[in-house]
Amino acid sequence: MMTAGEFRNGVTFEMDGQVQQVIEFQHVKPGKGAAFVRVKMKNVVTGAVTETSFNPTAKFEEAFVERREMQYLYNEGDLYYFMDNETYEQIPISKDTLGDDFRFVKANENVKVLSYKGSVFAVEPPLFVELEITETEPGVKGNTATNVLKPATVETGAVVKVPIFIEQGERIQIDTRTGEYLGRSKTK
Repeated sequence: MMTAGEFRNGVTFEMDGQVQQVIEFQHVKPGKGAAFVRVKMKNVVTGAVTETSFNPTAKFEEAFVERREMQYLYNEGDLYYFMDNETYEQIPISKDTLGDDFRFVKANENVKVLSYKGSVFAVEPPLFVELEITETEPGVKGNTATNVLKPATVETGAVVKVPIFIEQGERIQIDTRTGEYLGRSKTK
């Protein structure tokens, strides 16, 4: 058990049968009245963000979210198969559980699989990936206006906006959280 006064950023706890993660917290001691803790929290399963206040002595059950390093193997229809890197056990995960950022993950890449009490609720891809561009329009010589972007399809099938000078076959770096182009790959 933990009290609201012990909340810190990133702490996970159980409230009303739901697992919540503290995003921001603030201890408030007004001039009159009792102190309280203002908390911005995110439901780790649904992703819903809420703000509320707690009495600092309010007790909550600490929730332990398991993060396992797993390798993405392949998909078959709406099921995506992952292998535990330590036990070699394979588990299927539904497409609905995967986030939008999973579109940048290719086969044999390591990801973090998040579960609570044995139930998988999310898959975290690496923050940055390097992918090859499989399709994009060629850049037009002389079109050197700054910040001109064009769509490009990468090897996983995702579409990314890239600068006009990027060509098909080049490897680029992508931030999986935002889906933004970061730059050309440093490795060939």
